[in-house]
Amino acid sequence: MESKHPLQLDIEKGESKTLEFKETLPSASNWVKTLIAFANSAGGKLVVGVSDQRQLIGIQGLDPFALMDKISSVMYELVAPTLLPSIYIENINGVELLVIEVMRGSLLPYYLKNKGKEQGCYQRIGATNRLVSIEQVRELERQRQHISFDSLANQDIPLSTLDLSPLAARFSALGKPLNQQKLLALKLVKEEQKTLYPTHALLILLGLYEHVETKCSRFKGNNMAIFLDKKEYTGDLFTQLEQAETFIKNHLHLRVEILGLQRTETYEIPMPAIREVLVNALVHRDYSNVGRDIKIGIYDDILNIVSPGGLPHGLSLADARAGRSEIRNTVLARVFKELGFIEQWGSGVARIEQYCKDANVPLPQFNESGDFIDWEFSRLQPAKESSEESSEESSEEGSEKSAAKNPKVKSAEQILSLLQAEPHLTINDLAMKIGISTRAIEKNLKTLQAAKRLKRIGSSKAGTWEVCK
Repeated sequence: MESKHPLQLDIEKGESKTLEFKETLPSASNWVKTLIAFANSAGGKLVVGVSDQRQLIGIQGLDPFALMDKISSVMYELVAPTLLPSIYIENINGVELLVIEVMRGSLLPYYLKNKGKEQGCYQRIGATNRLVSIEQVRELERQRQHISFDSLANQDIPLSTLDLSPLAARFSALGKPLNQQKLLALKLVKEEQKTLYPTHALLILLGLYEHVETKCSRFKGNNMAIFLDKKEYTGDLFTQLEQAETFIKNHLHLRVEILGLQRTETYEIPMPAIREVLVNALVHRDYSNVGRDIKIGIYDDILNIVSPGGLPHGLSLADARAGRSEIRNTVLARVFKELGFIEQWGSGVARIEQYCKDANVPLPQFNESGDFIDWEFSRLQPAKESSEESSEESSEEGSEKSAAKNPKVKSAEQILSLLQAEPHLTINDLAMKIGISTRAIEKNLKTLQAAKRLKRIGSSKAGTWEVCK
């Protein structure tokens, strides 16, 4: 069987971030915008001679060499800086197609001369050309100079007013100092006119910008009509990571298996894969575009993690899956790697998929949806009823049944053992450590108190537990 031409396979998939096709060459104002958008994004091909139904029509009756000359002339007249496309003919099964291909440009941003940068600059978002904002034009200019937004100093906030303890604690835990020399080396501060200023990266790490936020929601059923739980996390990025991870764990099913005296617990989606996605979202999202945040949605059928900003610096989905690394926030990435949250550049997607393969669960869907990165994990054990209560009840019942098989690991005994060692543990802490719902913990606590095996000392919020002998 004869294999299809690679371009034909691309056409059959439809228009995309790097492909657009036309039956005939439209007006210059139309196709020039497409080539500008390609050059400002990941590059791409404009193919002439393909119908909207993806049928190969060809450039019938047209002189291809005259078209090539016309395209080159128009590009020179209308586009700045000079953008030179590669123009050629592709013959697929006897059908001639005209291909106008541009690579991602090195003189960003490209724009229409008669409109200027502010009104004539376009980027490719999905399969459409989008006029970019002034802020995005500046970002393209920074990319040309290989300067990341997070490395720039913010002179409006004095360094002396910042509480660096959340960040210092992370370094201290690894036996690393966070002194002025280290701050300068990591580009968390910059010296300008003999004064030290925090960079955007430091302020982002400390969570001091309003849009540095992670929103988590658990929805009823498979749509966003009804909230069952909702949390909005702010503060330093590392705490946001831990809080988001805890929120997800609290709403996923936990499978418990007991072999002899050994208890093994696994979540329906491997947590290392989820953690990798969360780290990627925090490190690689677009912080220069305010008003947007990371959103985590848990439904009966999927876990969805969405972060603002498409793939950086012209990266395509195929590039990302192949392990190519392009870093939008160089300072943040360096700090996360220094603290052990990132193992190797460019290995994230492959590692996420490998975690899922090892756990024998479906591979997640990874897409660039408009100007967002979208990860979608399938849930293996959707709730029988579309409510968190039914999910918790089934989790509680399953855990209690598993525990009943071996009296040495009953939930009540585990609670007593944990509180004996750590009297300050909260209900959420106990639920996380034992692997059952908070509702099951509350039920066990009431039973233990009624049996006078457990006593609460102090208030419900600030008090501690006392295990009775």
